[in-house]
Amino acid sequence: QVQLVESGGGLVQAGGSLRLSCAASGNIVSINAMGWYRQAPGKQRELVAVIPTGGSANYADSVKGRFTIFRDNAKNTVYLQMDSLKPEDSAVYYCYVRGSRAWMPTNNYWGQGTQVTVSS
Repeated sequence: QVQLVESGGGLVQAGGSLRLSCAASGNIVSINAMGWYRQAPGKQRELVAVIPTGGSANYADSVKGRFTIFRDNAKNTVYLQMDSLKPEDSAVYYCYVRGSRAWMPTNNYWGQGTQVTVSS
């Protein structure tokens, strides 16, 4: 069983910063990509940033220049550094891992979500 444990959400004023982290545990043997999605009330879940193994990060246009995604592969952990936060960044942020367990096909795994609220 693969588990994704997220932390780092909270309440921050506009212009402030937060760092989210997500650690993947369990018998995951191969990771293709790690990333973050978010979902605001009444809206669809959207990609925030993703970083494939051995590749370059991709960001949603709305967060380019403000958010940075990075990984610690030794710890199977992905981080999202969020700077210059805006009220429209308020959402539940979900960690995403695409990978595989031993002898199992590649699958998508999701964290439980962490709330980020940016006050104006």
